[in-house]
Amino acid sequence: MKIRLVIGLAATLTLAACGSSSSTDSNTNAPVVENSASAASFNDADVMFAQMMIPHHEQAIEMSDMALDPSTQASKTVIELATQIKAAQDPEIKEMKDLLAAWGQPLTAEMDHGSDMDGMLSMDDMEKLGSLKGTDFDYFWAQSMIAHHEGAIDMAEVVLADGSNVEALALANAIVSAQATEIDILKTIPKP
Repeated sequence: MKIRLVIGLAATLTLAACGSSSSTDSNTNAPVVENSASAASFNDADVMFAQMMIPHHEQAIEMSDMALDPSTQASKTVIELATQIKAAQDPEIKEMKDLLAAWGQPLTAEMDHGSDMDGMLSMDDMEKLGSLKGTDFDYFWAQSMIAHHEGAIDMAEVVLADGSNVEALALANAIVSAQATEIDILKTIPKP
């Protein structure tokens, strides 16, 4: 990781010194301009945040897709929240992938941080969620998403305390704000 960080920092300093650089997209031959602001200043906390938050968000989208499946008979509130979560987290995943690419970092950590990701549902929990219908689905989905969001907020607070990249910090603030608001709504979904 340290070697990649040194290489990433060297590339970052080169990009920062040049302002921006351009290359050609191999699929379209169109010029691609790399934004040096994305690559400017980052540290291990920024990298870990992006690498861990991507699979965390991907699971929230998977959970949202379950809620949007008519066979689950989810309530209007759950469908609206699932739509909102998916609409917010899809672009955030892209932003985190773009940041990691700009930093010259892999999308996944060299070590598995899966156990460090609070709020992630186990495979058994995901299977249980997929088997539920109606109000049972709503309640289990809401309780699971509350824990999931709380885990994301915890990860965001770590990068807010230890990170240095302006874009990663802005994203972390957005995650804390949006997901805290969603938790308040999720807590209103009644137990069947």
